Amino acid sequence: MHLSHSQQMKMDQQMKLAPRMIQSMEILQLPLMALQERIEQELEENVVLEQLQDDPENRSETEVEVEREKAQDSEHDTELLSERELLVDNDHNNEADFERLMEMSQEWSEDNSPSGSRVSSNRMDDISDRQHDAIANLTEQADTLQEYLLEQFSFFECDDELREFGEYLIQNLDKNGRLQSSLAEISQVYGRIIDIERAEEALQLIQKLDPPGVGARNVKECLLLQLTDETPFRDVLVTLITEHFEDMGKNRLPVITRKTGYSIELIKAAEEELRKLNPFPGRGYEEVSVQRVTADLKVEQDDDGKWTVELIDEYIPELRISPRYIRMMQNNPDAETKAFIKKKVESATWLIESIEQRYGTIKAVAQAIIDHQSDFLENGPQSIVPLKMQQIADVVGRHVTTVSRAVDDKWIQTPRGLYPLKRFFGGGTTTADGEEVAWENIRRKLKEVIDGEDKQSPLSDDALVDALAKEGLTLARRTVTKYRKKMGIPSSRERREY
Repeated sequence: MHLSHSQQMKMDQQMKLAPRMIQSMEILQLPLMALQERIEQELEENVVLEQLQDDPENRSETEVEVEREKAQDSEHDTELLSERELLVDNDHNNEADFERLMEMSQEWSEDNSPSGSRVSSNRMDDISDRQHDAIANLTEQADTLQEYLLEQFSFFECDDELREFGEYLIQNLDKNGRLQSSLAEISQVYGRIIDIERAEEALQLIQKLDPPGVGARNVKECLLLQLTDETPFRDVLVTLITEHFEDMGKNRLPVITRKTGYSIELIKAAEEELRKLNPFPGRGYEEVSVQRVTADLKVEQDDDGKWTVELIDEYIPELRISPRYIRMMQNNPDAETKAFIKKKVESATWLIESIEQRYGTIKAVAQAIIDHQSDFLENGPQSIVPLKMQQIADVVGRHVTTVSRAVDDKWIQTPRGLYPLKRFFGGGTTTADGEEVAWENIRRKLKEVIDGEDKQSPLSDDALVDALAKEGLTLARRTVTKYRKKMGIPSSRERREY
């Protein structure tokens, strides 16, 4: 074997995001309230950053002394800096910053408020009066569905085997309140030996809990669990759910009539009761929160009739670098203190510049959007036109990903209401006449036509094509079918009312 050493030159390309670019993208993508929180955090952590209306010269001697001690205590300030250290890290590839940036969109998701209900009295027939009274006084909303069920389950009188397996089953319910696997599969992975009959007994106890329908193994069982002796058309509903569930979903009422002998009127009456049942009894207990929506911009019409966009910055404080710390950095002989203050000043400067850049980018993007969709402001939703982000990127001279971040979670107040900026983007189709029509207009017209149809003789897709043509939209049948399905509108047979 022959070993040798040699030198070679190799050229390759690598993309490295500068810390300043990472921070600018991060600040650009933040919603208004999130930006306010970020600024408040920076004001707490960075001693050289202050609001412009604050006058540091008027602070008390105690406040000045406290800040001077912070500036001189390098160890303490290093801890304060730890969270944002990567923003000024020029020695690495900033992988952590990039990962944090990619996770931002998930951190600011829009959700709904949780809701719950008290225990229904007719669900606890097997519990003593004393236990029923205790359950009736449970808190109206537990933190999670599992906690709510476990609290109720604790009032059952059963042996340890049933109690422990029942608690295990509750932990295996999904967000809809149904079992995630079959009872046999859950029993096998339980970790202890339990007879399937005992497992079934524990499940039956859970199925008596509130909300009605929890502990079901499928949708049919979930609906059947909600039927009581007082439910109108109970026997008819049992037959429809167990034997004709698919036919009900496809609105095949004549088929059901032929197989069961029930009249159309009876089936429709039972169907009304079926609609009152909840196939997802656990969903009201998801831990979610409502995020406040605040307009980032507003659009108004000037005297010349031009629509102009203005930023709403009343929620964002005006920032500056503290002059006192600038003097300390210039005059303090201690090298460590000067280095600390310099790093803080650099971080504060980058934040201020990123916010200013954010303002400019969002305003330019929003103005370009409004210029393109001015007919929407003049005439309403029927005048919206197809618009792609690349078109706006070309107008403002920015990359399309920058435009995407600029409009993400940003809202604009218009004379026609409060809208997310993303609302003005959307595709469309080209009619047979060569005219571009926005998806929004097709959706609106299609809904109007279907809402106005004769429900006993609903329009087929071919008839919808003709009806839309009368409204000025000349579309192919396949296009109408595609958009009808996108809107979740059933076929004409399924829409028919008997």
